[in-house]
Amino acid sequence: MVENFLLEYAKLIADFPEKVKLERVKLDDDFTELVIYADKVDTGKLIGKDGRTINAIKTVIVGYKAKDTTSYRVTVKHLE
Repeated sequence: MVENFLLEYAKLIADFPEKVKLERVKLDDDFTELVIYADKVDTGKLIGKDGRTINAIKTVIVGYKAKDTTSYRVTVKHLE
């Protein structure tokens, strides 16, 4: 569920939403990395000035943790 939210939110922010992809990497039983891949132009928009946008996204995901005991790390990377 958190993946769907993150993907849809990233698409709303991006100039090229068709290029936005999400990858879930399970690092441990209780720890997962969510990697957002976007166009190079959009990575800056997703991170935001001084990281404000990505930090706001992380705050929402931490709030989701009340339902899910998994910890998440969110990373933004540009498509090669």
